[in-house]
Amino acid sequence: MATISEKLSESPTIKSDIIVTKPITSSELDLPSSEEEDKMERGSWSNKLDFLFSCISLSVGLGNVWRFPYLCYKNGGGAFLVTYLIAMIFCGIPIFFQEVSIGQYLGSGGMTFVGQLCPLLKGVGYSTMTIVFLLDVYYCIIIAWTLLYFISTFLKLPDLPWSTCVTEDCYNISRGAHQAVNGSELLRSPVEEFFEKEILHISTGIEDIGGIQWKLFGCLVLGWFIIYLIIRKGLHQSGKIIWFTALCPYVILMTLLVRAVTLDGAADGLLYYITPRWSELLAPAPWMEGATQIFFAYSIGCGALPALGSYNKFNHNCYKDAVITCIVNTLTSILAGCVTFSVLGHMALEKGSDISNVVQSGPGLVFITYPEIVLKLPGAPFWAAAFFFMLLLLGVDSAFCLVESFVTGVVDNWPKILRPHRGKLTICICFVMFLLGIPMVTHGGVYIFQLMDYYSASGMSLLWVCFFQTIAISWVFGTEKLCDCIKEMIGMTTNRFLVICWKFCGPLVILIIFLAHCINYESLTYGKYYTYPTWAEYVGFLISFSSMVWVPAYAIYYVLTGKGSVLENLRLGLKPKFIRRMPSKTDDNFASIEQFI
Repeated sequence: MATISEKLSESPTIKSDIIVTKPITSSELDLPSSEEEDKMERGSWSNKLDFLFSCISLSVGLGNVWRFPYLCYKNGGGAFLVTYLIAMIFCGIPIFFQEVSIGQYLGSGGMTFVGQLCPLLKGVGYSTMTIVFLLDVYYCIIIAWTLLYFISTFLKLPDLPWSTCVTEDCYNISRGAHQAVNGSELLRSPVEEFFEKEILHISTGIEDIGGIQWKLFGCLVLGWFIIYLIIRKGLHQSGKIIWFTALCPYVILMTLLVRAVTLDGAADGLLYYITPRWSELLAPAPWMEGATQIFFAYSIGCGALPALGSYNKFNHNCYKDAVITCIVNTLTSILAGCVTFSVLGHMALEKGSDISNVVQSGPGLVFITYPEIVLKLPGAPFWAAAFFFMLLLLGVDSAFCLVESFVTGVVDNWPKILRPHRGKLTICICFVMFLLGIPMVTHGGVYIFQLMDYYSASGMSLLWVCFFQTIAISWVFGTEKLCDCIKEMIGMTTNRFLVICWKFCGPLVILIIFLAHCINYESLTYGKYYTYPTWAEYVGFLISFSSMVWVPAYAIYYVLTGKGSVLENLRLGLKPKFIRRMPSKTDDNFASIEQFI
């Protein structure tokens, strides 16, 4: 089949699969005139590697080091690993490449590209931006925890603040001193005690929110200030910073890995990690959380990948970068899991308990296992500072990519109004997100944090957005035309496996897991002993629905307010209509409107 460019070169008559209108001017589209172009230039990466490292910075982050081991431990180790790898092959890599290539082809971010491919589903863009907004709000809380750990490491030199017990219901693993009180199930290691008592000052539940922890509040302010400094001029102008934040963490992670696997009991932990308990694969939880973790870790459905792809040159080979990023991401998760489970095996040996019960499985797992490793290293304070610096880099590089994707999405939706004022918009968005994060630095903040993590950017809402996005791209726009676009950009013929995954595997897997999640819903818990009250779950549902409702709401609005009848509006809403970027700037990056039918 001829490429789109070849079709554009033909006379503008109706073809069997495409209608091309006459060339139009920027003024007809209410787009910036040539005089405004300098003010409103979208921008691009300074070199080809900037995009690759941006994708790695975005997708390789706290989701790998913090969230992956926690979910793996929660879902039985090896069973979760199996579901994760299956989801990676059939959903992760194909959809990652699909999002990046569409963003590169259209030159638009996550808020607008679905609406261009399927006007009826423009609400998917609003859903995506709602999810990203909520994700940005709570993601910086992990950065605040990390900053407080980092600062505390220096304040207690030459010792580490989590090296000794403070309360009686604590036992010191590193010194072999077991102070058993009221049964072993109540015992904490010094590391657990420090996280819960000094970092979180955790309350008894979400009902007891308590006051603001001013140390964490200050760290939250500092975290948002760092993010703003990086993205204030646009992420595409921060290439060298991205290189550093993407590469530096691996040096520290590999050092911790070498020490972790040599701990006593590490082999038992690794065996627990890689051995699937097949009976657990019959339950929906490992499948659902394995798939959603792929979407979360790869940043699929968050609008960030199209936004990063939109800064590419038109002919950039985004396929190679997509595959490299996905492989690096998965290997990072597996390596982080090796470190975590090696330490869990060691802690189980020291505590004399089973690995599955050695600590509470919660969002703070990484703040328990990794600090335990550094206690075993010579020069422990140095390695503690290095680890939390690594965690800070991982958090910050993902956070600024996510905030950038939100800013890009909003600017792309109203380019004429907002692009000249992008800097002011960025600082306003960062400030609003900071304000909304304040409840999560209270004594009950960790319970709010887990509520946000469970309901806002994972589970139902993320699967919902990903399903309609793949429908818009693979069925409304069509995989055949997507393959034409890819061939036009990078000269690559798309293999059949990717096409099958785009059209069938991806949507089907997402739909099945979404339905299984709805049918087998379980009440949210924190650790093993606290169950969220009913009212908190209702709040969680409202958080999920706040992003999901945009899809049906906008579709109804589009059908009822169009100029034609309901059926005519429905047909029109299923016809892609977009302005394609041109390979050169001679056309001001705009081409004819192309309607595929």
